[in-house]
Amino acid sequence: MTLGSLSNRITLLLLVTGLAVMGAGALLMDWRMDDELEAKYQQTLLAQARTLAALIELEQDTPDSYARASLLAGEVPAFYELRCPGLPPLRSDPAPTEVPAGWPAGARPEPRFTRMEAHGLPVGSVMFTFDMSVGVARDRNGGSGRRAAMPLRTCALLYQQDRRPFEQILLALDWILALGPALALCLALVAVPWIVRHGLRPVRALVERMAAIGPNAPGGRLERSGLRELDPLVDRFNEVLARMDEGLARERQFASGLAHETRTRLAELRVLTEVETRYPTGRGVPELMAEVGHISAELEATVTALLLLTRLQAGLERPRPQPLSLGLWIGRLALRHRQAAQARGVQLELALDQAGIIDTDPGLLEIVVANLLGNACAYSPEGDTVHLTADTRAILVDNAAPTLQPADLPSLGQRFWRKQPEHPGHAGLGLALALAAAEALGMHLSFRLGPDQRLQAQLAWD
Repeated sequence: MTLGSLSNRITLLLLVTGLAVMGAGALLMDWRMDDELEAKYQQTLLAQARTLAALIELEQDTPDSYARASLLAGEVPAFYELRCPGLPPLRSDPAPTEVPAGWPAGARPEPRFTRMEAHGLPVGSVMFTFDMSVGVARDRNGGSGRRAAMPLRTCALLYQQDRRPFEQILLALDWILALGPALALCLALVAVPWIVRHGLRPVRALVERMAAIGPNAPGGRLERSGLRELDPLVDRFNEVLARMDEGLARERQFASGLAHETRTRLAELRVLTEVETRYPTGRGVPELMAEVGHISAELEATVTALLLLTRLQAGLERPRPQPLSLGLWIGRLALRHRQAAQARGVQLELALDQAGIIDTDPGLLEIVVANLLGNACAYSPEGDTVHLTADTRAILVDNAAPTLQPADLPSLGQRFWRKQPEHPGHAGLGLALALAAAEALGMHLSFRLGPDQRLQAQLAWD
C-alpha cells in the first residue's frame, strides 16, 4: 500500500483508527469484565466461607462429621483453617500449605481477600473473624431435641479455593475480546478499500471534468456536485478559472495593444518613406526627419514605458526615500501640464500644503503624479477644471469623466486599455505605470467615480 494514493491514505487511517478504537474498547471491556467477575468470584468465595463456618458451628458436637470444604466447592480443590481461642486449630484435609501474611492475628470481621500459591495451585483466599458458640448443653433428660448455646468465642477462618477454573473463564473471555478486533480488522482490510474507492468516485469524476477545462476553453466552469466536502473545492476552482480568464483576457488585450502601437508606428514610418519615394512632396529633409523623429520618439516612449513597467512589477526598482517638500515639488510638476491643459480649454487648480514634507522617492512619485495629471488634462472635457489637492497624507486628482462608467473602474490601470479614442502621446500605459510605481512606494492608489460623474484618483500613504 503506497501512501501516494489518497484512497490508500484514507484506508490506512480508517484501519489504524478502527483498530485503535476497537482495541481500546476491547481493553476497557476486558478490564470492566475482569473487575466485575473478580467481585462476583470474591462474593462467591465469601459465601462459601460463611456457609462453611455455619456448618462447622452446627456440627461441632459430632467431630467425625465436621464439614468438608469439598462439600461446598464440588470438584474444585478447597482448603480451610479455623482458629478459636482455647481450642486446637481445625483444618481441612489436606490443610492449607501457605497462609496470607498476618494470619490469624491480622484477621478482622471485614473479609480480606488475597491471591497466592498453595499446593502448587493458584488459589483465592479469604480470611475473617466471626463469633461462634463453642460446645452445647443438652436437656436434663439427655435428649437431643433442645440445645442451649454456650458463650460465644471470636474465631478466625481462612478459606482457600483453586482459581484455575475461574482464570480459565477469564482467559476465554480475553481470547473472545482479542479475536473480535482481529476479525473486524480482517474484514476491514477487504471492505474498507472498496468502500473508500466507491466514496471517492465523485472526486475521480471531478478530475475528469477538470481535464476538459483549460486556456483553450475559456469560460468553462465546473458544476457543483451537491457534496458538502467537494462544493467548496469546486467554487474555489471556478474562482481560479475566472481569474485565469481575466488574466488571459488582459494578456490578449496587452498583446493586441502592443501589436497595435508597434504596428501603427512602423506603418507610419513605412508609409512616409514609400510616399516620399514614389510621390515626392517636396518637403525638406529637416521636416521629414522631424516627422520620422516624432514617430520614433512615440515608439521609443512606448517601449521605455513597457520596460519601466516590467521593472516596477518585477520589483527591480527600489525606492530611495528622501525628504521632499510636497507643495513646491507638485507646483513645479504642474507647470509641465498647465500649458497643455489650457490648450484644450481645461483649467488646472492646485490646493497644496506648502509646509508639508514627506519622505519618499521623487522619481517614482513623479511617475504616479505625472501620469495622473497627464490623463486628467488629456481626457477631461473642454471647459472642465482639474483639481489637485495634496497634503502630508494623500494626493487627490479630480476631473470630469462623462463617458466613464462604474464598471470601467476595475479596468483602469490595465495596460493599453482606453475608454476614449487615443490621444497623441498616450499609449494606454500611464495608469498601469502609476499603479506599479505606487505599489513600489508602498502607497495605495484608488479610483472612485463620484455621483457628479467626476473621477477621483487618490494616492494615500501611512
